[in-house]
Amino acid sequence: MRILSWAYLVLIFVFILLPVVALVVFSFQDGRLPVPPLKGFTLKWYAEVIADRDLMAALWNSFIVAFGSSAVALVLGFLAASGLARVALPGSVVMRGVLIAPMTVSYLIIGLGLLQIFNKLGLRPSLLATGIGHVVINLPLCFSIIYAAMGEHQRNALRAARDLGAREWQVLALVSAPMLAPALAASFFLSVTFSWDEFIIAFLLTRFDITLPVEIWSMLRSGLSPKTNAIGSLVFLVSVAIVVTLELTLFRKPRP
Repeated sequence: MRILSWAYLVLIFVFILLPVVALVVFSFQDGRLPVPPLKGFTLKWYAEVIADRDLMAALWNSFIVAFGSSAVALVLGFLAASGLARVALPGSVVMRGVLIAPMTVSYLIIGLGLLQIFNKLGLRPSLLATGIGHVVINLPLCFSIIYAAMGEHQRNALRAARDLGAREWQVLALVSAPMLAPALAASFFLSVTFSWDEFIIAFLLTRFDITLPVEIWSMLRSGLSPKTNAIGSLVFLVSVAIVVTLELTLFRKPRP
């Protein structure tokens, strides 16, 4: 049974990681197509990525949208979770359902709805419009993680802080936020990851200042290239670096 368990575990990891391994390996392909067999080793595709102004601009746009929208979604989700956890309001179950509802709706529907609303408001497709769209899809995620992390011990600590004369902003900033630091960090970086990879809303709500997924899609229209593999490898490397950093710092359990 132990052999079967290990074999099953290995198969799961192969199934998950094999596409990523293939992406990285063929980003070094010394040829025009990222397909087997591997003809040689070269770094020229990475050099072309770094030298490509359009790609670097799209990368910077994705950085702005991902971190900006995630920060806004984190603050709004934290305030909403704190409010609903503090007081049992009439219809609070409905409020939580409404906040979580965008998680069950297709990004295509959300993007089309936002596009129509922005057209009525006179807001043209732009990075701002895309950022607002990403706040809409990331806010439910932040709210769910933070609200789930609020246990009875934290509610007691918040009540004690208020009884001792702390103002509401002090309770949130100096008591609640430090106690929820792991949940806040998880919410923020998951939102960054989802926003970084999101394509449909970015495609619908941008025009000239496009994000990296839209730029990659434009490149794929002309065919496969090791250059696109190089871009994907760099993005994957950044994601892994963020996860490893969080594991070694914030999420690392102190030794007894």
